Amino acid sequence: MFTLQDKITLVTGAGSGIGAAIAETFAKAGAFVFVTDRDQASGQDTVNRIMSQGGKAEFVVLDVSREEACAEIARHVLTTKQRLDILVNNAGIGHVGTMMQTTGADLDRLYAVNVRGVFNMSRAFLTDMLRRRSGNIINLASIGGVVAVRDRLAYCTTKFAVVGLTKSIALDHAREGIRCNCICPGRVETPFVSARLKEYPDPKKAYDEMAATQALGRMAKPEEIAASALYLASDESSFITGTAFLIDGGWSAGK
Repeated sequence: MFTLQDKITLVTGAGSGIGAAIAETFAKAGAFVFVTDRDQASGQDTVNRIMSQGGKAEFVVLDVSREEACAEIARHVLTTKQRLDILVNNAGIGHVGTMMQTTGADLDRLYAVNVRGVFNMSRAFLTDMLRRRSGNIINLASIGGVVAVRDRLAYCTTKFAVVGLTKSIALDHAREGIRCNCICPGRVETPFVSARLKEYPDPKKAYDEMAATQALGRMAKPEEIAASALYLASDESSFITGTAFLIDGGWSAGK
């Protein structure tokens, strides 16, 4: 169950956190994983961990906001492996602020990565997926793409766009062999979040306040988000497309 044996996969933003957990989970399930990230050191670390456990992976440096860079990695993947079975658009960035605390440049910066990055990568691989009438695209959105989150105007705007982009791809290409879904996590205890918590005067109090947003009273682990990605990547989810898959610890239950 949930095997990805001999599947060719690619995960963006896989140097740490959720992306790294997805890459490692896919490799353990038998997939070859192209690990991409802007940070070469962290991306290579992910590849090294995968290979030390007997998995198969290759690192490629990538800035998803650059359309030509996305086209170039598609050429590389299709030349070396002849196909891509599963694309995970995980790379993303955040911003804290209301509209009055957000500049146009802030919004443009998030849009370039969070929305155009998903668009760029999906478009780069979709032509070949359509030719083969087979492809699975998984986008990382957020609970902030389903309900508004206070002081996260730019972030929520882009993540709502990712949900819409996901549904549009799914609907447009469902009868051409393409599935497209997105995962909407609540707060996740990633290295980035852990580092930010240490900046608070009382890190434990800050953690408890963030954790309280989830009905379960804690943040998710990256591996829990990766488990949902594995399900969506597997043949067991073959009847699921166009779905915003909430992994939010009950955050949205009371909304």
